[in-house]
Amino acid sequence: MIRDSKLSGVLHVLLHMAEADGPVTSETLAKMMQTNPVVIRRILAGLREQGYVNSEKGHGGGWQLSCDLNTVTLHDIYVALGSPAILAIGNRTESPGCLVEEAVNTVMNQAFRDAEALLLARFSEVTLAELSRYLHQRLQNADFCRGHD
Repeated sequence: MIRDSKLSGVLHVLLHMAEADGPVTSETLAKMMQTNPVVIRRILAGLREQGYVNSEKGHGGGWQLSCDLNTVTLHDIYVALGSPAILAIGNRTESPGCLVEEAVNTVMNQAFRDAEALLLARFSEVTLAELSRYLHQRLQNADFCRGHD
């Protein structure tokens, strides 16, 4: 099953930015995320349009948070990313006239909607500040993102 880890990755980048003392370059963030700087710039450009980050070009430039961690939720970031599909499973649609398939899909669709609503409601309750606090709790006993240079 292919999983979309974009939200998780963006939250990872945002927490690194929150820990930085100043602007962080796309190259530095890309090394942390083991990806290409272009990927970082594309993702952060969308967040810049929403006002969550800003960027400065040139020497000493880079990306910085421009939002209050206490007010931005996981749901806000999820929406800024274009509200990607939450669930990777779906219904069988090979026999649209089949009453069995129709019954199964009707019940499954409701379950999918319920599960998505529950998860999105939880996303609305978790702020970036809460993620940062959790990170700081873990930092007390561990190295910051083991494996990153």
